[in-house]
Amino acid sequence: MNAVRMNLERLEIPAADVVLEADVAVPRPARGLVLFAHGSGSSRHSPRNRYVAGELQRAGLATVLADLLTPAEERADALTGEFRFDVGRLAVRLAALAGWLAKHEPTAGLRTGLFGASTGAAAALIAAAARPALVRTVVSRGGRPDLAGEALRSVRQPTLLIVGEDDTVVIALNREAAERLPGERRLEIVPGASHLFEEPGALEQVAHLAREWFLRHLPPAAGEEWPRPRVAPD
Repeated sequence: MNAVRMNLERLEIPAADVVLEADVAVPRPARGLVLFAHGSGSSRHSPRNRYVAGELQRAGLATVLADLLTPAEERADALTGEFRFDVGRLAVRLAALAGWLAKHEPTAGLRTGLFGASTGAAAALIAAAARPALVRTVVSRGGRPDLAGEALRSVRQPTLLIVGEDDTVVIALNREAAERLPGERRLEIVPGASHLFEEPGALEQVAHLAREWFLRHLPPAAGEEWPRPRVAPD
């Protein structure tokens, strides 16, 4: 098997009224693009999201891990928590990032999905409702889709909600949110997993579910053939 060729960039991307840092990985060929929305108190350095991103890259999907807060906002949020639940602000920036990536040469033309964790899931759903022509699908990991409020009723993109079996309060919130989503939706409960999916094998299951969902809902453009590349072992 040939190794996947990977284009890696660390970028500063204008998004709404700020500039955000992002790590962009584009395998060649690339099947689609997954933009990550991190949860409260997290960043693009989240080890859980980086693990999932790596598995998506192995399946031929480009990934973008971006900070949705500026360094100054992150410092303020660490002290006050004033930004982490401002999902409207995060959603505006997420949609702006998706729009910028649609014009960036290495990612232009790739169909886009969003992967949101915790409060980032609400931002992803609001952004999907706002940009239906750009965002094709959404995956939530341990998310708070309920925080998207009335925007849920406008999300017609296929949506996968992944929750740990032991995260009972969040399971209930996801079930209620799923009932308000008008499009295709599925709730997957990972056995024996807590909110952070720290148990052996739990995060691997999240990555598997997300990978299969994105591969299904980010098909190649009409007329294109796309072989699934694999990363050669180290």
